[in-house]
Amino acid sequence: MHSKLEVYSDLSERLNYNMPNFQLYVRQGTLRQFDKYAAACHWHPDIEFILVLEGTIDFFVNGKTVHVGNGNGIFVNSKRLHYGFSSDMTDCSYIVVAVHPSLLGREPWAGKEYWDEKFGKNSADYVLLTDTINWQREILFSIPPIYNEMHSSTRNPLRLLSQAMSLCASVGDYLSTSSGHMTDDPFWAAAWKMTDFIHQHYENKITLEEIAAAGSVCRSRCCDLFSSYLGQTPNAYLTRYRIQKSCEMLQETDRTISEIAMSCGFQSSSYFSYVFRKELGLTPQNYRKQSFKENRNAR
Repeated sequence: MHSKLEVYSDLSERLNYNMPNFQLYVRQGTLRQFDKYAAACHWHPDIEFILVLEGTIDFFVNGKTVHVGNGNGIFVNSKRLHYGFSSDMTDCSYIVVAVHPSLLGREPWAGKEYWDEKFGKNSADYVLLTDTINWQREILFSIPPIYNEMHSSTRNPLRLLSQAMSLCASVGDYLSTSSGHMTDDPFWAAAWKMTDFIHQHYENKITLEEIAAAGSVCRSRCCDLFSSYLGQTPNAYLTRYRIQKSCEMLQETDRTISEIAMSCGFQSSSYFSYVFRKELGLTPQNYRKQSFKENRNAR
């Protein structure tokens, strides 16, 4: 079994980018949109910037938890397991900007080498961004203009590309090296492979045996690893991930409830609605209406 992060290449959380063929993700969100005020633990090749607009958020990144206060933010490096949550189930609003390395192009050049050096497995997993340090404050201040540009009726892809690359360059200047010890932990690598299997196959029926096989472990070891590294059972993780993906579709598409239910691995729209209401406290239809209203008021 390989234990290096490179083996995962393009297999990861699939972000729903704002524009086709332009892998920049810029959204505004709240914690209350997630089951129990906690997003599903995930990873992706993109580097990620979070700015807290109101409230506070705790962030789990590769086994560590950091508290992010109002007006502050966090940078999460590429291919790190992470998620945001509120332990006391209080809401938080934030802007997230995720930048995929493909924005630098496919051909080798100095920019690609810089990306691999700064955002590879030997760099820091995250950086807490506060308004008390000049370079961090500049990054925080530059996030809202990216959001405004992305959601403008006259958005300019070249300006967005320039803004995204400026973010990457600004944080890259200050990233420290890390031992990367978790990348050499075979159990950690197994957890990565099992979560990746769920990310890639959540639309289909998935058994505990299949999840365990993805990590080359037995069922009991699978459950132990999910408990140790993710703090939940494999089935709870799968359900939370499906619910999160359904929330994204409800917010960002006009697909019917039945279509979303099938796309997220639920056997029927009625069962999907039952699980959704049990987890989030409202029906998918009402969630969509509420999200539409909040997004309209935010603009």
